Amino acid sequence: MKHIDILIIGAGISGAVLAERYAAIGKKVLIIEKRNHIAGNCYDYIDENGILVSKYGAHLFHTNEKSVWNYVNQFAEWYPWEHKVIARVDDKTVPIPVNITTVNELFNIHITTEEDMKIWLEQNRTPIEKPSNGEEAVLNRVGTVLYEKMFKHYTKKQWDKYPAELDASVLERIPVRTNYDDRYFSDTYQALPKGGYTKLFENILNNPNIEILLETDYFDVKDQYKNYEKLFYTGPVDRFFEFKHSLMEKLEYRSINFVSETIDAEFFQENSVVNYPGTEVDFTRIIEYKHFGNQKSAKTTVVKEFTVDEGEPYYPVPNPRNQEIYAQYKKEADKLIDVHFVGRLANYKYFNMDQAFKNALELFEKLEKKQSNYKIAG
Repeated sequence: MKHIDILIIGAGISGAVLAERYAAIGKKVLIIEKRNHIAGNCYDYIDENGILVSKYGAHLFHTNEKSVWNYVNQFAEWYPWEHKVIARVDDKTVPIPVNITTVNELFNIHITTEEDMKIWLEQNRTPIEKPSNGEEAVLNRVGTVLYEKMFKHYTKKQWDKYPAELDASVLERIPVRTNYDDRYFSDTYQALPKGGYTKLFENILNNPNIEILLETDYFDVKDQYKNYEKLFYTGPVDRFFEFKHSLMEKLEYRSINFVSETIDAEFFQENSVVNYPGTEVDFTRIIEYKHFGNQKSAKTTVVKEFTVDEGEPYYPVPNPRNQEIYAQYKKEADKLIDVHFVGRLANYKYFNMDQAFKNALELFEKLEKKQSNYKIAG
């Protein structure tokens, strides 16, 4: 590509959506991607057992945003999937999020109505008007015993911090149900793309105006690219500034070590995802991908997830110190003209998939200030 209008760093959700939008209005787009594949953390592939697996953990699409749902349906067929998660707690298996069944199983009681569940929660919670951290957020909702059994140690494994060391917002995201609903999400639209996410991204990026450069670190080649209209950066925000400023520190991110194993059996576990919130094991969950899409294979693939400090950054660690550090980077980022920081790592903020789609679409509309083929406002 001789001429570049739009330079995008990263071929995940944010980068792909922005590339598609700009290519659709005739702009020449170059995506530079450090990995050897598109689709970011959504990347999936067929493994040696003939099973569609995700390289970076299960990704479940869910949204209440009709505009986002309309957008993704342009690029894939979707089949309904209401995700369910179970947890091994003590010697029992219970649904997550906490619901009537969870409480009945763990406490050997017999709640039957939503009203009784609300009464039980009110009697067991520790009222805290304005929770200041994750521990207070959980105690305020479910009380001490459920906090100890299901949240405290899982959070430590996930973040290498106890809930008290994290912002309240981290734990407030977790739903608590007062009925028997055992779906992990309650959104209007819940589905998975037929054939997987990689095919979805291939369709999003299928435009002659888009060129993709894989296995290339932007920071190794950035001096080669100058005369573009806009740059969109989706990587870690601190990496962009290369720690040049003496007051700037490295932000904390959590990574995941995925340990895959082939089991010579039809199934290993009864559900796609089983969480382990206790201290008896050091992994957070086991995913069995064969359950997704009712796949058939003589063997099965299971993946244990261990969250770690080193490796590819997946999750920002939201606590006051990191927010202070990020604010310094944000101040520098705001000074730049026609450079835009998009997505979870660049904004040091956790986004669900649909939020990542929506934010990228809205940014395009805001910057272009004109009608395109797709209008986010719907």
